[in-house]
Amino acid sequence: MPRQKRRDLPQEVPVAVVFDGTTLAVMMATPNDIADFAHGFALSEGAITDLTQIEAFEIATHDQGIEARFWLCEDRAEALAQRRRTLAGPVGCGLCGIDSLEQALRPLPRVTGDHLRLIPAEVAAATDALRPHQALHARTHATHAAGFLHPKRGITLLREDVGRHNALDKLVGALLRSGVDPALGAVVMTSRLSVELVQKCAYAGVPALIAVSAPTGQAVQLAEDAGITLAACARGGNFDLYSHAYRISDAG
Repeated sequence: MPRQKRRDLPQEVPVAVVFDGTTLAVMMATPNDIADFAHGFALSEGAITDLTQIEAFEIATHDQGIEARFWLCEDRAEALAQRRRTLAGPVGCGLCGIDSLEQALRPLPRVTGDHLRLIPAEVAAATDALRPHQALHARTHATHAAGFLHPKRGITLLREDVGRHNALDKLVGALLRSGVDPALGAVVMTSRLSVELVQKCAYAGVPALIAVSAPTGQAVQLAEDAGITLAACARGGNFDLYSHAYRISDAG
């Protein structure tokens, strides 16, 4: 028999990321931590490389959605032209609207973070460690999370959204705005590992990516090329390791 259920539902609204008066992307996102989302999107999509390139930032709320407005230094105009997006992106896709096929698999920077070491027990328990921090998911059972795992300290920062790419952008933005070096820890995701997540971590300088589900073949190849440690299917005390295994060792 059908049953009537009252539960909080997550919201999703159009969020336009605007640079110097021009919209770079419109994404459907959960309307919390918008400043983190916008800054993370700007960094992980190559619009900026650090906060000093932002001259001003504001959030404008409209009946139809939200605008996150940046004003940048002049030298970022060319980078923006190369990474321009023009179409709205749904929550399930991180590549919608890219103007050329070459941009979908653009060359990635090589991640450093060679000093990061995680012990296997930390990685195996990483996705379980997210749950106490997932307040929105506890109410709705309908959001993804991206958390920052610091060795020996556990999950120190977490962001949620209906879209896994948005959750990662929010986390990247929170790290950037709080001055936390991404090279000091790993990102933990409540999703499969796709190409876009690896790309965002590479641009943010994240040396390790851990997820509850499996990666795609292309994601593994990109992680190998970018110097990112990729651990997947991390649940039930186990995990699979796909690239740059030296960062995960009992000797760490």
